[in-house]
Parts: sequence; C-alpha cells; structure tokens
Amino acid sequence: MNVLAALGCSLLLLVTPPSDTLRVLFWNLENFFDYKNDSLSTSDEEFSSRGTRHWTKRRFQTKCNAIAKGILWTGSQEGGLPDAIGFAEVENAFVLRRLLQSTALVKLDYRILHFESPDPRGIDVALLYRPSRLQLADAKPCHLYQKDSLMRTRDILLARFHTTAGADIALLVNHHPSKYGGIQESEPRRRAAVERLAFLADSLRLEGVENVVAMGDFNDTPDNPVYGLLEPSMVNLGLPLYQKGEGTIKYDGAWELIDLFFVSARLGNASAMKILEIPFLMTKDTGHAGIKPLRTYSGPRYLGGVSDHCPIWLYVE
Repeated sequence: MNVLAALGCSLLLLVTPPSDTLRVLFWNLENFFDYKNDSLSTSDEEFSSRGTRHWTKRRFQTKCNAIAKGILWTGSQEGGLPDAIGFAEVENAFVLRRLLQSTALVKLDYRILHFESPDPRGIDVALLYRPSRLQLADAKPCHLYQKDSLMRTRDILLARFHTTAGADIALLVNHHPSKYGGIQESEPRRRAAVERLAFLADSLRLEGVENVVAMGDFNDTPDNPVYGLLEPSMVNLGLPLYQKGEGTIKYDGAWELIDLFFVSARLGNASAMKILEIPFLMTKDTGHAGIKPLRTYSGPRYLGGVSDHCPIWLYVE
C-alpha cells in the first residue's frame, strides 16, 4: 500500500508553508547501516546479511520505509514537511540515497549533505534539505579536537543557506561523544565538542549570520553546566522540556532528554521545540510503565522499528 494512503494523508501535506517559517526535524536513526560488509568500520561486519545481526536487504528496506513513513506522518501532524532534516548514526551516503529513492520520499525534493567522519564505528551525521525552501550556500564537516589532537568521533556538519524569505541561516548537526567508558573519561570529550560548537556559532555571528540552529544528539541533558559555553549567543530550547520531565530516550524506565536544539538569540523568542512520539514507532514498555521508542533490535532480537530515540521538531517563525 502507498505510504501516504496508509497514513491517511492528503496532498495538503505537501503544501509549501509561508516563506518566513522554517521547520526542522532531527532524528538519531540508531545504526542506520547498509546491508553490505564493505568497509573497515567496527560495526560493518555485524550489520551485514552474514553478520550476527542478520542485517539483510529486506530488513534494511523495512527500516527505510519506516523512516520515510515517520517523516510523512510528522509533516501531516505539524502542518507541513520539514524543510531540513538532521540525522545521526547513518553509515554512508548510500543509505541516504536509498531512503530518498526507494520510499515514498522519492516524490519530494530532498537533497543530501553528508561527509565521512573519523568515527571508528563508521557512523556519521547528515542533513537533508529541500532546495525549494533552502538554497545551499556552502557546507563542510568541522572536526573535533581535544588538546590539539583530532578526536575519532563524529564531525559537526555545518551548512549555510539562503531562505526563500531572503535571510541567511546556518544549520549545525551534532552527535557528541557518548558516556561509554564512564563519566570521568567521556566528560572532557563532550566538553570539547561543546567548545567546538561554541566557536563555530561565534564565528558565524562575527561573519554576520544571525540565524543559527544547532541540533543533535548531545549525549547529555540540557541542564549540564557545560552548555553555559554557548551563552549568551545561543538559547537552550530543551531546558523547559527537561524541567517538565520530557525526554527522547528511555533508560531503565526513565525518560532522558539528550536530543536538543540550540538557536541563536535572535531566533530564541520565535522558536518552539517539541518531542515527537510517532504512534507506529512506539511500543509498550514491558519492563516499566508507559511506552518507549520501537528499536530495530533489542540485543540480537530483530524488532523492526527505527531507533531508541524519539525525533525532535523545531518550528521557527
């Protein structure tokens, strides 16, 4: 069945929003690997048809379809398709091309921005954008450093655009180092990532770019004092949601908010962030109360979902 028909969506979904609005989606896709063992990454053999996950072409296509369906559902619920979509945990440009070419998204005008990073697991960040809404000026990967040494982790993807309203805007896609290995070892790595983001945001401001949106999986909750490094030029949109107990990932029965938006001060009062719980990509939390995101795998067991993260949404007037 056609994905749009399955969702009960009409063509109103594709109506272009007013030129002075911007809709942004961010989603950690949790191990969005292709089904081939064709690289030296530490996860590529595991995520292949002969690997321990039995990650077949059919399962890969099922994930592509679920992601596309989630994006279309979001557009139907939020008044229009996202103009830009940031992703974390994508393996390469191939998975992004398949997402756009083999699903219902093929009828839309999304373009891909992706750069290979030095991450040892082979996972990167990426950005999709609609050229009918955002005209690309330039894009680049921004490496992370700690004590002048290159960090083998995900880059920050920086893209600058001209909007249909005639403004310039910069989007920065982040996936900061995880807490793997313990807080004492990982905290300095995440601080280095925030310092790099603050440097990029300040550099953009000095260049005259007053509209800046930073999105991503920051692997830390928005109350961490380290985000003071982004003030006063950036506004932490996740903090009010965190204070209400909302989150994007569920761990041991409790929601944690680690997927965040930061916007430049100029956009702070005109921006609204929300967490999206896509009904068909949520499942009952059998170990605790409530629901949780439906993952692709639970350990080695295939579940058929997309991610352990809920996507986040930003609306800028």
